Amino acid sequence: MVLPAGAAREGLQSPFDPRASHPPHTALLYTGRVADDDPRSVDDGTQLHRPGPVRWLGYAMGAGLPERHRAWVLHDTTAATWGQRHLARALVQMSVPVALVLVLVPGPFWIRGMTALGGLLLGLIFSFAYITETTEHRVKKAGFPPGTAQAVRDQAAVGRTAAESERRRAAAEKRAARYRQRQGR
Repeated sequence: MVLPAGAAREGLQSPFDPRASHPPHTALLYTGRVADDDPRSVDDGTQLHRPGPVRWLGYAMGAGLPERHRAWVLHDTTAATWGQRHLARALVQMSVPVALVLVLVPGPFWIRGMTALGGLLLGLIFSFAYITETTEHRVKKAGFPPGTAQAVRDQAAVGRTAAESERRRAAAEKRAARYRQRQGR
């Protein structure tokens, strides 16, 4: 796997590094170390510091998070549920204009509701059209090199594919053994 330029400087390790102390399925591990003498170095990457509800709302609306949440931002944008997390952030962003349309626009409620629904659907279409760019921007704002989130997701997909192949191979061997047993071989 090719890490983005500057990834080693930013505290990322390749999962194929024999000195790495993590299993390959975790893909890139954020160690929290920028450099040994850099004051921006945070923890060892073993703990994810989740933001509180108010900070998360700000993060969902586009604000950055403090340095201690850096590993969590990478996790948030690369976990297996990153698409659902993006949907949650998009719905939070669109809740404000939808509420304003429902409350402030004059006219029958059904017209305001259909207008808000149309705007919500259009907003979701645009949000998912630019999902990778949006998540990469969040990771870049957290201080990671451009391309890090995609590299982590790609490596995780390779790990999932390898695990699935191994599971299928074991199941095929089990079926073959049952077949041989039934045939008396």
